[in-house]
Amino acid sequence: MIAAVRPAADIDTLVDGQRFGAFNLGLLFWSFAALFADGFEISSLGLATPHLIREWGVPASSLGSMLSASLVGIFIGAPLLGTLGDRYGRRQAIIVGCLLFGVTTFAVAFANGVQQITMLRFLTGIGMGGVMPNAIALNSELSPKRLRAALVTLMFLGISAGSATPPLVALWGMADYGWRLIFVVGGAVAIVAAIGLFFFLPESVKYLHRRGGRDTEILHVLRRMRRDVALPDGTRFAPPPEQRADDASIRALFRGGLAPVTLLLWLCFATALMANYFLNSWLPLLLEMKGVTDRNAALIVTCFHIGGTLGGVAMAALLGRFGMLAVAVLLLLATPAVIAFGLPQIPAFWLGLLAGFAGFAILGAQFGCNVTAGLLYPTPCRAKGVGTALAVGRIGSVLGPLFGAQMLAMKVPVTVLLLALAGPMLLGGLGALAIGVITRRRTGSFRIAEAAEPSAT
Repeated sequence: MIAAVRPAADIDTLVDGQRFGAFNLGLLFWSFAALFADGFEISSLGLATPHLIREWGVPASSLGSMLSASLVGIFIGAPLLGTLGDRYGRRQAIIVGCLLFGVTTFAVAFANGVQQITMLRFLTGIGMGGVMPNAIALNSELSPKRLRAALVTLMFLGISAGSATPPLVALWGMADYGWRLIFVVGGAVAIVAAIGLFFFLPESVKYLHRRGGRDTEILHVLRRMRRDVALPDGTRFAPPPEQRADDASIRALFRGGLAPVTLLLWLCFATALMANYFLNSWLPLLLEMKGVTDRNAALIVTCFHIGGTLGGVAMAALLGRFGMLAVAVLLLLATPAVIAFGLPQIPAFWLGLLAGFAGFAILGAQFGCNVTAGLLYPTPCRAKGVGTALAVGRIGSVLGPLFGAQMLAMKVPVTVLLLALAGPMLLGGLGALAIGVITRRRTGSFRIAEAAEPSAT
């Protein structure tokens, strides 16, 4: 039965009243595809690193800048394309970002030196930085409130699935085709995803509504979303809340009691990403140093990312009920797993289990931070809020590979190196716990409530 809407249709009511169906599945699929391509790039260079060292005769300690170049690019790209997403649309920013990192990743396959790879990875990072904050904002704004946290978390499984794929590509063809194969496949995946996004990804109706004068586009998306509601041509929409001049500025992230939560969330992003990118960049080499065979190392790295996928599934179930408390528990549990990974004489089977659990906890916690950022901020500054959190987090992700390079240059034992990594994870866990306590005191629940639209007062 098709219901008629009232004369001035309310966007939030229409979005929140939708039943899960083909529209949500399509949005989830294409957002998953964009983040799958993003995740593929995250772990690709770490797998190639041992081969570059042997082929080009460069010391591991000299590769810190190369491994961190994409993270510096993300540091710039996340707030830049996040701001562009708030101004020109989430959809356009996602497509541009995906196409940029696809082309530059493909170009890495033809690089002939560390400096060339470093520059290309920097450009790759700018594109990657634009995809995630806008994908979070888009899915947060097109998903019904009751399913929002779960659907955004499931979208992030694309990151883990993508990160788990390069080791499988390496097992399949690196022996025959060399390390360049990973970047050919990764670039092709991102370019194909960008083409699909261009044809099938919808724009956020909340963004279109706030921009004004785009009722035709809003109707087109809503008719796909709400086939159970009659939306005739000329349907009027309730006016959006009045906008302040600084609604999309950095100051909006600190208004209305958001200041302490924003700062603590940045801490959680930085520490979780530091641990994640340290392991993504150096885990293959650390396994080689422990005497693990190339085949077993690839399988152990895959276990890390499979664990991350399972952590994302768990977070989809836990975040809506426990909020950042779930993130705190995962980060605190990750600490002993990472320390144990560095102990000597551990068989490959147990290393795989430890890597899987570390991935479950670290990547699950990162997913929780990402989703929380998407729920925490109102529509006018949502992509900027997520992008800024990701950019601040990249300080940690840049420091992770550089920290590893410096420690390896000092010939620090693997056990001591991983013990030092445990400190930031403990700090992040305490930060997430503090957010949970603040949320509980303010709302009586650990759940992260979506921020109200700012008023003009």
